[in-house]
Amino acid sequence: MRVAYVRVSTAEQNEARQIEALKSYNIEKWYTEKISGKDTNREQLKLMLDFVREGDDIYVCDFSRLSRSVQDLLNIVEGLTQKGVKLVSIKENLDTSTSTGKLMLTLLGAIAEFERENILERQRQGIEIAKCQGKYKGRKKMEIDNFDEIYDEWKKGSITASAASKILNISRGTFYNKVHDKESTDGNE
Repeated sequence: MRVAYVRVSTAEQNEARQIEALKSYNIEKWYTEKISGKDTNREQLKLMLDFVREGDDIYVCDFSRLSRSVQDLLNIVEGLTQKGVKLVSIKENLDTSTSTGKLMLTLLGAIAEFERENILERQRQGIEIAKCQGKYKGRKKMEIDNFDEIYDEWKKGSITASAASKILNISRGTFYNKVHDKESTDGNE
């Protein structure tokens, strides 16, 4: 069976380009999702990997659609190889069932990971420059209407941090961050 995996990183992006590029390969089953490639917990990817059987061919536009991490990409390919499934990348014109394809896959995966790390590094540098210029203040503080009331109950020991978090509909970590902020500004440390 010919299977295709199509992925774009965000909901705003459109997968039409990839679908169009793969149409000529007579794909019988499609798996499509909008999620970052760095996230290994991808529902459609998992469904596809569970679905494919020996003799199946998986088609992708390029290997970065499967993963942005070399190790994850190699793990996926190793799992497919053990199942007897062939992986074909259109852009790289590679077939993982050949030794040359395996070598090139490793090199291309390393380049994709390097590219992602460069993007993140440039992003961090840009944030630092913006902070120095006073243009970047970070994420805005979450405003919670009834925090003081729930905080007082928690401080008295009437409720636990878990209960307070549930009432406020926030995580325990966020609750403790808000407690720290409140106690810092109130001088109650």
